[in-house]
Order: sequence, then C-alpha cells, then structure tokens
Amino acid sequence: MSHPAQVRVPATYMRGGTSKGVFFRLQDLPEAARVPGEARDKLLLRVIGSPDPYQKQTDGMGGATSSTSKTVILAEPTQPDHDVDYLFGQVSIDKPFVDWSGNCGNLTAAVGAFAINGGFVSQDRIPENGFCTVRIWQANIRKTIVAQIPITNGEVQETGDFELDGVTFPAAEVQVEFMDPADGDGAMFPTGNVVDDLEVPGVGTLRATMINAGIPTIFVNAEDIGYTGTELQDAINSDPKALAMFETIRSHGAVKMGLIGHVDEAASRQHTPKVAFVAAPVNYVASSGKQINADDIDVLV
Repeated sequence: MSHPAQVRVPATYMRGGTSKGVFFRLQDLPEAARVPGEARDKLLLRVIGSPDPYQKQTDGMGGATSSTSKTVILAEPTQPDHDVDYLFGQVSIDKPFVDWSGNCGNLTAAVGAFAINGGFVSQDRIPENGFCTVRIWQANIRKTIVAQIPITNGEVQETGDFELDGVTFPAAEVQVEFMDPADGDGAMFPTGNVVDDLEVPGVGTLRATMINAGIPTIFVNAEDIGYTGTELQDAINSDPKALAMFETIRSHGAVKMGLIGHVDEAASRQHTPKVAFVAAPVNYVASSGKQINADDIDVLV
C-alpha cells in the first residue's frame, strides 16, 4: 500500500502570554502554502491536529483549548519602517476551519523573539545587552505593534522573574505597544456609542460596550446574564446552555458592530468578536487555588 511521504517544515513551538502556538517563517512553508487558501489551511489544520472529533488534538501540536490551538506565520515586511509581517491563524479544534479574522494579543509577545531568531531583524539593530525594538506589522488587522525584546549577550533573553497569572513558571517580560489599535478608520466604538442596548433573542436586551481595538470585544455586565464574574473555566466550558448563550450574544454583537451582515455568518468568524462579562471586585479563589482579595483588584472580567 502506498502512502504520501512526510513533509519536513521548520517550525517553532512558542508560548506568548497565556497562549501557545506553532510559529513558521513564510519562506519555510511548502510552496502551495505560501499564499492564503486551501493548501495553507490544510497544512495548519494537520499540524495542530484538527478537526478532532475527540477534541484532544493528541495527534497534533494543539493543546485542545482555544488558547493552545494557534498558528503564526512571519514574513518579510510589506510596510516601510517595519521588521516583519505577522499573520495569526486560530485553528478550530473540532472543525476543518482556520479563522484569520483577528490578532492574538498573547502570541504577539512571542513574535518579536521569533522575528529576531528567524533573521527578520537586522543584526546591527540587536544590542549586545539591553532591549531590541521590533516593529511588527499585524497583517490580520493591518496595525503596527512595537515589541521590546530583552537581549543578553546578543541573544534573546527568555528566562526571567516576570510572573503572569495563568502561567505556572516565570519568564522574561516583554513590553508590547499597540499603535493606534482601533480597527478600520479608527472607530474604537463602531456603533458610535460607548454603551448600547444589544437585543439578543432568548437572552434579552443587554447593556453592552462594543470595542474594536486590537481585537473586537463585546463587554456585558455579569449580573445581567446570571454570573458573578468569579466563574472559572469549567463553569462556562462544561455548560452547553452557557456556550450557546455566549455564541448568540457574540453573533448579534458582531452584526451590531458591522463585522458581519447576518448572524448566520458568525460561524465563519469564530475568533472574533470576543465576549467578556464584567463585575465589581469581590474576594474569590482562582483556578490555581490562589486567594484573590477584592482590595487588590479594580474589576472582575
């Protein structure tokens, strides 16, 4: 029996913020996958291990969560005064779908390091010690991001004492600036309002703030949808009714924001917009078991 030969594609598995993904240089991809389209999507789906009806991504580099089912492609800059183009693909776990509609703010923190190690940044701009400024063109949202990458002895400094909730081990801190992040023509509030009444069938009319900055997001009050703001992951992910409610909110919010023309189109734009619910601070216990005191925080999201 004849089977296709394996294909070797240079790649790097990296964490940025609270996300992980597989990073590629565009020139290292098979020729057919160097342009957007079916060949590229199929390659990335297979690398991550999707679609997986078991939703484990055991046969692939994905981690079976939205935070770890991600891909990044870096290429030579198409914009002047930039070091690299950064394209992000969110890979669906159980469907044959890669969403290119938005950026991943977390993985942005890893893009600068990969750009330096991948040869996109000129050697004369990398100090022996200090910080290297990497100018990134975020191709999904067509915005500039500037990352400050710590350098020690001429190489990217990856270890450090910066601690990030949701990540077990400390590492180097990467400062990231999103330059003029509002989408489109600069409309941070695409409806023109800071607060809107969002009508959601089966849920009601919600007071919502819809922001398009870096990544489109719909903010609602936790109490309006029956939550306190201290819920942990399982309280949402293991509740099919909750997931259906959030998808309905997301779909109708996407229409209100002008991201899609009809709620039926939301399925083809799974990565954006995000939905967040907010509440006033209270004491609670984080998923790590850490006690969080209300006096130490300003808001629950």
